[in-house]
Amino acid sequence: MSSSLVTKNGKHRINKITDFKFQIFKDESKEMNVPVTIFANDLLISKMISDRTLDQAVNVTTLPGVKKHVVVLPDGHEGYGFPVGGVAASDLEDGIISPGGVGYDINCGVRLIGTNLVEADIRPKLKELVNELFSSIPTGVGSEGAIKLTSSELDELLVEGAKWSVENGYGINSDLESCEEFGKMKGADPINISGNARKRGSLQLGSLGSGNHFLEIQKVDKIYDYKAAETMGITKEGQIQILIHCGSRGFGHQVCSDYLRLSEQSMKRYNLNVIDRELACVPNGSPEGESYRKSMFSALNFAWANRQMITHWTRMAFQRVLKMSEQDLDMKLVYDVSHNIAKVERHKVDGEGTRDLVVHRKGATRAFPAGMEQLPQRYRSIGQPVIIPGSMGTASWILLGNEKSMELSFGSTAHGAGRTMSRSQAKRINTIEDVKKKLESRGVYVKSLTKNGLVEETPDAYKDVDMVADVSHNVGIATKAVRLIPLGVIKG
Repeated sequence: MSSSLVTKNGKHRINKITDFKFQIFKDESKEMNVPVTIFANDLLISKMISDRTLDQAVNVTTLPGVKKHVVVLPDGHEGYGFPVGGVAASDLEDGIISPGGVGYDINCGVRLIGTNLVEADIRPKLKELVNELFSSIPTGVGSEGAIKLTSSELDELLVEGAKWSVENGYGINSDLESCEEFGKMKGADPINISGNARKRGSLQLGSLGSGNHFLEIQKVDKIYDYKAAETMGITKEGQIQILIHCGSRGFGHQVCSDYLRLSEQSMKRYNLNVIDRELACVPNGSPEGESYRKSMFSALNFAWANRQMITHWTRMAFQRVLKMSEQDLDMKLVYDVSHNIAKVERHKVDGEGTRDLVVHRKGATRAFPAGMEQLPQRYRSIGQPVIIPGSMGTASWILLGNEKSMELSFGSTAHGAGRTMSRSQAKRINTIEDVKKKLESRGVYVKSLTKNGLVEETPDAYKDVDMVADVSHNVGIATKAVRLIPLGVIKG
């Protein structure tokens, strides 16, 4: 059935295929190489039409070598060039790689830490716990990390990722088994990383940052898949979990900035033209493409090392406040997933068989199904845990990667709720008192470095994360396992 909806610029018709699938067909524009597929419902698609999300997705289809379709996930919203909540795959041999298709916060991601505690164990000391975490983990714009690295130490970290952190006392070996790519992207090489990126990285390692980054103490609200939950160490409702959401800080931002500029300067050399300069790209196999990939992989490793350090300090804070041992708390890493990333994967392309593609996930989470060799052994029977964070007062979700994701979305699903309100708009219509009152009414204690940081991230500025999870579940790209709700939050 065809809807009467059009994108914001009015150029492209949005066709409703099912209740949860929409498409912009290739014949809508002679410049499109592939169609756009949107996974949403009527309310979510209406929000995408209110900004440039779908127009940006159409622009991405015009890039050389893009295969099959460009995917917009239910949390999709306008971004830099590529929409956030977008997935695009280009041919390894003939396609491009684009820094805008990864984003500024390279390997922004989330990790979930389990415990054997329940709400009653921590509720009397919740404020003390949150305050201790806030004191232990640097937060905020430009915040400096807790350790300083020499140039050679930084180089080693950029190659080794989370492994470097564990080997230097920040965690345990089993943590590495529960990370996407096991916390280390092979092929990283910091040789072409700028001095500015190095400077920012050496100062900010071990910090949470600002914006939508946070650390939450959560409890299990509802279990939908008991077998999968048990495999993840979740055995009952009310069980305490900790969610960490952060990325590569100023290091990744600088790497993206440097290579956006280089890509824009290099396109003429390769006879590349783009509809939007924010889609600046280079051939995947070019010297510039190789250099960006090695540098981007280094930023991926920085982010994994960063989250690993924060994990260690989180465990220490719980031990200090609750006066419990590491063994008693049993704070094992459930999983760590990346949001902003590009890497080579094999996927089936209609009429072309299985091919090696450069999959760009911009604000999107890998959602591989059971049986994939890329998954830790313990998850190969159930599929990859997919962690979708909410925003302070709202729920977060653990989904499971599903086989349909390989066919429908290049093995991907949503990465969060997705913004519906700009930060400036959130500040215009909310006050710090209003936000705190709403959170307190839900039993959530929050500690933030700045008032603006709290108001900008009010839950009202985001889509309904339950709706996002429902769409993913109903489409079948990732299915519901566990719903979590927050008790305490720290933010920059």
